[in-house]
Amino acid sequence: MNELTATEDFSGKTPEQLESLRQITLAVYVLYALSWFTGGLTGIVGIVLNYIKREDAQGTLYQSHFTWQIRTFWWGLCWSIVGFITIWILVGFVILFATAVWMIYRLVKGWLNWSERKPMAV
Repeated sequence: MNELTATEDFSGKTPEQLESLRQITLAVYVLYALSWFTGGLTGIVGIVLNYIKREDAQGTLYQSHFTWQIRTFWWGLCWSIVGFITIWILVGFVILFATAVWMIYRLVKGWLNWSERKPMAV
């Protein structure tokens, strides 16, 4: 995907619509980060928000962020489940640690691209 900035948007969205999508994208990153402290509850709110607003983000640089966020949620959940299932054979601790590091990386990378108004390479 080519690097687009908010000023190079060709989606036909108004500046107000783009700003709304920008704020929703940030809100989902925050909800995902807070899920570490809420037992995943805010992560569920974030994924629901992603799916509700996904169509609105079509054709904007935020579309790639929504895809990035959705993949982060589902892959993180999948590997967390695998980690918890295998914790009794000790490999689960390694899987959970690797999943945590990967998710932190994804949140930080996404937030940095968001703050620079860059799309995600998905």
